[in-house]
Amino acid sequence: MAPSIAIPAAAQQTKGEAALRRRNGELERELRESLEREERTRAELTRAMERLMVTEEAEERLCFQLGELEAEAVGQAREYRARIMELMEQLAGMTRQTSPFSSLISQ
Repeated sequence: MAPSIAIPAAAQQTKGEAALRRRNGELERELRESLEREERTRAELTRAMERLMVTEEAEERLCFQLGELEAEAVGQAREYRARIMELMEQLAGMTRQTSPFSSLISQ
């Protein structure tokens, strides 16, 4: 009877080993998939960081250009105002000279 008991125990052990091997294979597959996902995520993060750096550099360039344009606009506004004042003075001088009352005022 001992041999008949040993066979089922060996079969039981073989089934247990097969289940362990199957589970081990599943775990190895899951680990491989997890490592692949991690690598893809790292690559995506690296690309995102590179895009962020490019975006920050572009923002800095745009801010610099905006500052230059603002300074140029202020300069143009000052020149425009000075020209307007000059024209207003010329117009006032011309009005004084052509006014019919200018001869009365100067007397």
